[in-house]
Amino acid sequence: MVRGGGGAIANNNNNPVQMNQINRTSTEDSSSPFFLQNGDHPGLILVPNRLTTSNYNTWSRAMVMALTAKNKLGFVDGTIPHPLPDDLLYGAWTRCNSMVTSWILNSVVRDIADSLMYKTTCREVWVDLRDRFVQSNAPRIYQFKKFLSGLHQGSMDISAYYTKLKTLWDELKDYQPTSTCQCGSMREWMTYHNQDCVMQFLMGLNDSYAQVRAQVLMIYPLLSISKVFSLVIQEERQRSIHSDVLK
Repeated sequence: MVRGGGGAIANNNNNPVQMNQINRTSTEDSSSPFFLQNGDHPGLILVPNRLTTSNYNTWSRAMVMALTAKNKLGFVDGTIPHPLPDDLLYGAWTRCNSMVTSWILNSVVRDIADSLMYKTTCREVWVDLRDRFVQSNAPRIYQFKKFLSGLHQGSMDISAYYTKLKTLWDELKDYQPTSTCQCGSMREWMTYHNQDCVMQFLMGLNDSYAQVRAQVLMIYPLLSISKVFSLVIQEERQRSIHSDVLK
């Protein structure tokens, strides 16, 4: 600290007052990844479905969204590296690392959590889970295709049946490469993909929906899957109303 000619006090970069202020700003600013909210605690569970041995893909997507919302994704993806012990933010980083590690352990089943207890950073935990449970695309694509081919409405209502299909479609899409190309070929592929979804949805409907199925197939160009779902669920609701009137 030096005093200028006008009596003003100037702090150099090594002044403890200025360094403490930087540290407080980093941990008290709500936009900082080192900021912890009042509701953040080690027992917090970020996602409803814990990681097992077969749901890594959906679990990791849910965790990425949750950690992004908490502004803590950088601790697991490596963009917020481990600081040296003499770094001003070492203490804040250590607290956040322990917090995120606890959140991850709370979000996996007990057997998996026990095998991760001696990892020192949440980044190590994240990478271990990825290396252990990520699967090659081919077996998972085969599984999804097999589920889709055998899925029928059965005792499900239209909404539950469509939701099950949509979940499988979305998971399958996540395993398949996508293109950012906006050329005609990409539009043709999107049209084909929509047609494939419509056909799968219609084929799995119960025979009682044969008439509405035939009506949809007569429409040209083929409607989007969301519009087809809307038409079929309207038919279901009309039948429900008619059934209530007859009672």
